[in-house]
Amino acid sequence: MQIKQYISNFFTKGHERSIKAKKNIVASFAIKGINIAIGLALVPLTIDYLNPTKYGIWITLSSIIGWFGFFDIGLGHGLRNRFAEALAKGEKELARVYVSTTYAIIAIIIGTILVLFYLVNPFLNWNKILNAGTDLNLQSELGLLALIVFTFFCLQFIFKLIATVLLADQRPAKASLFDLFGKIIALALIFLLTKTTQGSLLYLGIVMSSAPVFVLIVSSFWFYNGKYKMYRPSFKFIDFNKAKDLFSLGIKFFIIQIAAVILYQTNNIIISHLFGPEEVTPYNVAFKYFSVLMMGFSIIITPYWSAITEAWTKNEFAWIKNTIQKLIKIWGLLCLTGFVMLISSPFIYKIWIGDKVIITYSLSVFVVIWVLLNAWNGIYSQFLNGVGKIKLQLFLGISAAILNIPLAIFLGKKIGVEGVLLANIIVLLIGTIVYPIQYKQLIKGNTKKNME
Repeated sequence: MQIKQYISNFFTKGHERSIKAKKNIVASFAIKGINIAIGLALVPLTIDYLNPTKYGIWITLSSIIGWFGFFDIGLGHGLRNRFAEALAKGEKELARVYVSTTYAIIAIIIGTILVLFYLVNPFLNWNKILNAGTDLNLQSELGLLALIVFTFFCLQFIFKLIATVLLADQRPAKASLFDLFGKIIALALIFLLTKTTQGSLLYLGIVMSSAPVFVLIVSSFWFYNGKYKMYRPSFKFIDFNKAKDLFSLGIKFFIIQIAAVILYQTNNIIISHLFGPEEVTPYNVAFKYFSVLMMGFSIIITPYWSAITEAWTKNEFAWIKNTIQKLIKIWGLLCLTGFVMLISSPFIYKIWIGDKVIITYSLSVFVVIWVLLNAWNGIYSQFLNGVGKIKLQLFLGISAAILNIPLAIFLGKKIGVEGVLLANIIVLLIGTIVYPIQYKQLIKGNTKKNME
């Protein structure tokens, strides 16, 4: 009875915003739990379908395509904040204008980029870019693969805005369903490929890149003809005068995104060129294992971005401070969990991957430290993103991106793969100190201003 009462109180007591966040967190954990399990299952299935070297090539190509994740120029994040602010003020028509305008701008940008890529791709030597040898047949296959993957990636940019709308409305659980359904379809199709074809990078790329786009298209039609019909994008509501408002915030997110891509997506490239594609695989396996920590923590902090936007708009600073304190305590538990995962990692790797890939204990140590530092910074990033105070993140992000690549190459040559991760850790340390200071100053300053 006491447990039942505690569970009931957990979902019914507290601020309405907190209750909504808790419900989404619990639902997201269930969804992400299945998502993670499928993601983990995809790793050995994909390696078996290809081989460690081809798998490393696929991961490296995916990372390069991921670099283009900033094509929306931060408009998705800009929309998230402006949409949440409009909802907090009860301005539903303005929210629809922001949605329609964002779709229009991103469609124009993505269409232009896609045309340019189609023109440039025939002249790119993907064998050299991916350090995949000199096989001419492989070069032809990789060129077509890059074209297909990039096309679906661009389509995903446009249709994933439905997830941004759900996040802005503080419904991350529903948004996370898109990724889950995409992975389920991909898993089923890759399993089918293992039974009907030989290891083909081309077939794998088609499956992995088309599945999420299919899910997003279906979901967009579902939500915009249902609960979110009042926010459905329409030519009638496109207002390019709002572009400046979206860009003023979005451009800052855009630069931060570029810095993040350089900081987080270059590891595979650096490792591949310093040590060969085969060394990307153990790093990627270790990263996927410990990224479970970051995924879990992301589930917890994700609802608070837009919730903080709402609270900040309504000058509810006490709620924000209480929320940050709770997230810091949860981060402490995350560190304990990371330690347990580190100690048990050799045993888990053996069960999960077997003897096909050798992962050193030192590599696991650096990966878990990197993940925990990112989680700590994530607490304050959610706050700063939510209130739109991101100039400091902008400056530190650019500085970290500029420093990381030469430092990673230098330490990689001196230490090995672990040196690449050590460089990541070094550039992250500044933010772990500076962001909490900025948070306290903003809260103190606005609380005082509000009292006056």
